Parts: sequence; C-alpha cells; structure tokens
Amino acid sequence: MEKMINALKARQNLGTLLNEVLLRNDQFIIERNGKPMAAVIPVWQFEQWKEKREAFFEKIEVVHKRNEKVSQEALERDIKEAIAYSKKEELKEEKKKRR
Repeated sequence: MEKMINALKARQNLGTLLNEVLLRNDQFIIERNGKPMAAVIPVWQFEQWKEKREAFFEKIEVVHKRNEKVSQEALERDIKEAIAYSKKEELKEEKKKRR
C-alpha cells in the first residue's frame, strides 16, 4: 500500500517505516512542506524497475543503430504514421468496450 508521510515523521519512525516496507511491501512517499521529495519502496521493486529501465534503453539503442542512415524527415514521417495508427487502433478498442 502507498502511504504519504512527512519528512519529520519518517525520520522519527525510520525503523518502523523500513519494517513496513520489508514485511508488508508498503511504499512511502516522503513529503516536505506538502511536496513529494522521495520514495521508500521494497528493494525487489527497485531492482525490477532498474531491469525494466535498462531493457528499455537497450531497445532504444537498437532502434537508434537500425536507423542511423535514415533521414530525419523519413523518421519523423514514420513516427507520425505510427502514432496515427496507434490512436486509430485505440479508438477501435474503446468502441468495442462500449458495446
């Protein structure tokens, strides 16, 4: 469960907060003056996020290398077409759900 906590309470109750994260998989957003400043999450979630982030950037690099010799104009055209197609498909799916 995600919980909000101010920085002072987080500091005063750090041991309890860490136990809740470890044992219950709770997540804490630490705020200062009502602004979110940091998150305390289970290590397994952080590791999972790092793996997904790394895989994402590896895919970006593959796409970049594959398109090194393609002109900027051609890339932009292809991206616009892909976005338009994706939006069209999304609308189709929404219409199906409404039926």
